[in-house]
Amino acid sequence: MNNLEPINQTKLYGLNKYFDELTRFYKKDIYPNKILFSGQKGIGKSTLAFHLINYILTSNGDHPYDLKNYTINIKSSEFITVQNKSNPNLIKIDMHDDKKSIDINQIRELIIKLNKSSFNDKPRFVLIDNIELLNVNSINALLKVLEEPNPNINFILIHNNKKILDTLLSRCINYKINLSNNDCLKISNYLLNDNLENLISTDLINYYFTPGEIYYLLQFASKNNYDLSNIDLKNFLKILINDGQYKKNYFINNFMYTLIEFYFRKLNKSFSKLINEKYSYFVKRIADTKIYNLDKESLFIEFDEEILNG
Repeated sequence: MNNLEPINQTKLYGLNKYFDELTRFYKKDIYPNKILFSGQKGIGKSTLAFHLINYILTSNGDHPYDLKNYTINIKSSEFITVQNKSNPNLIKIDMHDDKKSIDINQIRELIIKLNKSSFNDKPRFVLIDNIELLNVNSINALLKVLEEPNPNINFILIHNNKKILDTLLSRCINYKINLSNNDCLKISNYLLNDNLENLISTDLINYYFTPGEIYYLLQFASKNNYDLSNIDLKNFLKILINDGQYKKNYFINNFMYTLIEFYFRKLNKSFSKLINEKYSYFVKRIADTKIYNLDKESLFIEFDEEILNG
């Protein structure tokens, strides 16, 4: 399967209207230097950010961004150096694999880098992914930077529709990024070389999965030798619970709640009073588990016994 990480996507799909508006602002010299892209995870927010950054950094270069086809020129040094993480005009921050949040040290390192002289006169960008994973100390440190940014510094923050502080939200221009289910499937199918229906069963793909979620789901299935082409949602949930995958995989840990929601929607087509009561019960269990950081295992095992085996 092709590497579909946002940093590798040279073609922009489905988000052209957001790109057009932001590039128009840049041409008119009214481009906002603190932007928040918010929307469901995997919808293409990071890809949009990389395309926007490439457009601005290559605007006066030998290999500029192809505006007509919404395509990055792979010959541009900006694309090459962003890929190998050596571009002096881009600082990217995300949660480390061995952490549960973006910690204060990452923001401190950012501040040190921003206070250093620029290597050139091009705009500098700070791209922070998954900002809902900033801890309290990190947010407070970041707020100070956002209040008084150095000249020529541009912030793009990626937010996955989770709760964030109003103080952070108020300092940015918020772009709510959306794609229809049909657009998600079209984009996913194109990225997978028109092979989507052969990789994931109709029962699974009937639900709203973003292109990023589909990509990570296929990666996960390949790594664990799961055949998603011949499995329904119920049996997929049972496998994930029985194999304890929510303990081993950060993506699956968060994705489980979405899959449970989808399964209740499927059951609710019968309009059963009992199902509605159980749905309300598990919605509260899920909310409490998230808020109070309760034991996930007991929740998923209870769901398996009461709903999947009920």
